[in-house]
Formats: sequence, C-alpha cells, structure tokens
Amino acid sequence: MPRPLVLSLDGREFDVRIVKIDREKLYGKVDVEAYDEKGNPAQLLVLAPDGKTLIDKGGTALATVNEDGDSVSRADLVAVDEEGQKIETVPSSFNQLNVLKRATVEDYLSQLVKSVYALEADDAADQKYLHDHVSSGLIYNFEFSYRGGTEYDNAFVLGNRSDAFMIVGKPAELEFVRLNQAVDLDATEEQEVSAEEISFEDLT
Repeated sequence: MPRPLVLSLDGREFDVRIVKIDREKLYGKVDVEAYDEKGNPAQLLVLAPDGKTLIDKGGTALATVNEDGDSVSRADLVAVDEEGQKIETVPSSFNQLNVLKRATVEDYLSQLVKSVYALEADDAADQKYLHDHVSSGLIYNFEFSYRGGTEYDNAFVLGNRSDAFMIVGKPAELEFVRLNQAVDLDATEEQEVSAEEISFEDLT
C-alpha cells in the first residue's frame, strides 16, 4: 500500500492516498505481439555497438562514472548550481505536513502538467470535508516532491463533490513575441497606367 500524504486544510489534518491517473487507466492499452514466419513469438533485442552482438532484455544497465572512467555511487553525487555551490535538497512530501493554500485559476492554468493523481482519504468524513471545499470551485496548492530532490513541483488540488484531484506541474515560462521595430506603411498612391502604355515587345 502506498504511503499516505498528510494534508492540512483550514487547520484540519488528514491522510490521503494518491492514485496516478494515466492514459492507460483512461483509455486502456493495446499490446502488440509479433511472430516470426514459423509462428514463434518474436523478442526485442538490442544490437551492440560492434554491429553483430545481440543483447537480451536485462542485459544492459546505466552507470555513473567520473572523469577517469571509474564507477561512482549515486549516493556520493552532490547537486551544484552554475557557480559550483551545493544545492540544498528538499524532503519528500510524504515525510512532512503539507498545508493547502488558496490558489487562483490563473496560477493553475499557467502550469505545465506533469502528473495527475486522484485523492482518496482514508476516513469518509475527511473525504467529504475535502470534497465540500473543492466542489465550490476553490483551488488549493502546495509544494510537492514525490521522492525528494533539488526542488519542489507545484501541486494543485481541485475537484467536485464526488472526486478530488492533485495536478502536479511546473510554471510555464511564457515569452510574448512582438516586432522590435514598427513599420510605417507607404501611403503614396500608385499612378494609374493606361492600356496604351503597356508594351509586350519585351516578352517576344
């Protein structure tokens, strides 16, 4: 069972479970099976850089190495900024109390959505309490990090009387495009040309 997320809404604390909603749960999925000319199931293999060695599933892995090519444990890695200063990490949201704050529709619509979760409270009274708040059109947000890391994502909580959702994303960096210099239109009227002045001699 997944760990509960502890939320605080208007001073009331309660646990919720998050259930990820993806395309497979919404629309289902299609499995494609391939067979050779003899009817045997086909397998997906990886062709090695030598161009002749086939590597079966599970035969490859990722590793972190230093400048000398020696393997480095991920636990020894430290995140730094552009100036080489250590970046302080943030804890997982499952290990702390998450206070819901009022948010605006503009804040919500300016997000690039990464994940969508359904919120299910362990207690029926807490579930109703959450639904009563979001069913009126109110939107709440808090800083969210699933496993912890170098920064938080934005989590928005909204829904109706029967369902509550948590939408996780990042603020969109919008850049408005405009002309750097205004163009003056030439208002000079064109001179009328009569049919007698048109010559087709140059076309022969």
